[in-house]
Amino acid sequence: MKNTLWLTSVAVCTAINMYGKECTESARTDARPNILFCLADDVSFPFWGAYGCKWVRTPHIDQLASQGTLFMNAYTCNAKSGPSRSCILTGRNSWQLEAACNHFAFWPSQFKTFAEVMRENGYVVAKTGKGWAPGDPGQINGKRRELIGPSFDRIKLTPATPEISNIDYAANFAEFIDTRDKSQPFFFWYGSLEPHRFYEYGSGVNKGNYRTTDIDRVPPYWPDCEETRNDMLDFAFELEHFDAHLGKMVEKLKAEGLLDNTIIVVTADNGMPFPRIKGQAYHISNHLPMLVYWPNGIPQKGVKNFDFVNFIDLAPTFLEVAGIDGEAKGMQQIEGRSMLSLIKSGKSKYDSSRNHVLIGKERHDIGRPDDAGYPIRGIVTERYLYVYNFEPDRWPAGNPETGYLNCDGGAIKTELIKDGKTETHKFWSLNFGKRPQEELYDIVKDPDCMHNLISSDEGRKVADKLRKQMFEELKSQGDHRMEGDAGYYERMPYCDKNHRDYYNRLQKGEKLRFPGWIFQSDVDTSHLNK
Repeated sequence: MKNTLWLTSVAVCTAINMYGKECTESARTDARPNILFCLADDVSFPFWGAYGCKWVRTPHIDQLASQGTLFMNAYTCNAKSGPSRSCILTGRNSWQLEAACNHFAFWPSQFKTFAEVMRENGYVVAKTGKGWAPGDPGQINGKRRELIGPSFDRIKLTPATPEISNIDYAANFAEFIDTRDKSQPFFFWYGSLEPHRFYEYGSGVNKGNYRTTDIDRVPPYWPDCEETRNDMLDFAFELEHFDAHLGKMVEKLKAEGLLDNTIIVVTADNGMPFPRIKGQAYHISNHLPMLVYWPNGIPQKGVKNFDFVNFIDLAPTFLEVAGIDGEAKGMQQIEGRSMLSLIKSGKSKYDSSRNHVLIGKERHDIGRPDDAGYPIRGIVTERYLYVYNFEPDRWPAGNPETGYLNCDGGAIKTELIKDGKTETHKFWSLNFGKRPQEELYDIVKDPDCMHNLISSDEGRKVADKLRKQMFEELKSQGDHRMEGDAGYYERMPYCDKNHRDYYNRLQKGEKLRFPGWIFQSDVDTSHLNK
């Protein structure tokens, strides 16, 4: 990756000092843009008000979108927190990240993050809330490695529900702004823990004054009932919490005179924490909301951009803004491409080569024999989603008898497990049932991915073409599955030793700590022979 370096006043000051001139305080200030990166935990496209969703409240997001660039085709290549965040930090696809392709991974020491590079090259870097997680980042010089930077989490609040974090994100950001080295630009990572599960059931209605009738549409793969609608509104209530703290951060930047020279990126790490979405590979799993707001850098306001952008594009974008060549500073080869020219173009379509993305996954959460994953690769184009399931005999959301551990517990999941015990079990099958090796969906006509076109003559032709393109690109990127080593990613150990080899140990009768992200009632033995 090659970047054009900005001529900052720091560089000017250095040049002056070479000739023995005195450097003034103002000349020592680095004029490169600040960056505020805001990452919600589990939100899908199009669930912001800016996208037309009527049952969520995101006024601060919507205001930024109206003055910035709103992306209509933004994707993560892996719809789970750990691997998705790994892609953000490195600019590499998850299948290029060795152990970091998995959830609960040991971070491979050779992968330097863009945040570490920025911190070494003139930026003040810090975070509040959730950074790279869950996983073990390793150590440097006997200390836990900070893949993003030091944490500002000291200031607490009393949350509206016990399930909402007590970290006062906005107050901690303000403390960072007040105490940072003001001669340097900053990169700050706002990683909320919302709207990740769990939720206080009914909080959207009882505390947020939402109404179940506000929801204009329940996806056809869930039952339309009070439990489903309340679960969706509880999600909305926590998303509103994320948005409120974003609004306070924007006000702080404005009060300090920093807003115009700050790039604000708002997105989410993966799709909603609901069955068939988070941790899966349907369109709503990887398709994410994203906006960029930058008063000094975006000439055309309120643009909806339809170019395909990927989370691996964020690292090269931030590095180009900072005037840093990441690879020259120790990063592994960056696969993503900077979005800077796209953002500054002000156009709804800018780069015709941005017409698709690749997606995939390996192991997410435990719950299968030998800690096996559910490996997938897929390709998304303007019209189609093609998915290749490498192990269709496995349960896609985890084994029933261990509680479908790749799906967080919640009201909708509980209803689906009940449905699975009925004669038709339609909804259970759509969310938890086994899948064919290949899936093809027309996401223009069928964004919910309800109708697999793989068996039609036309669908077969489209699938063959997309599979060929996808496999060729994956091979060029060094995907080990394309090199015939099917077990490469599954040999990487799960970092939580308490849950490592969970399924096998449980079957042997060992008493284990119950996984904290599902309910005991999620354990389902009614499908063992299916």
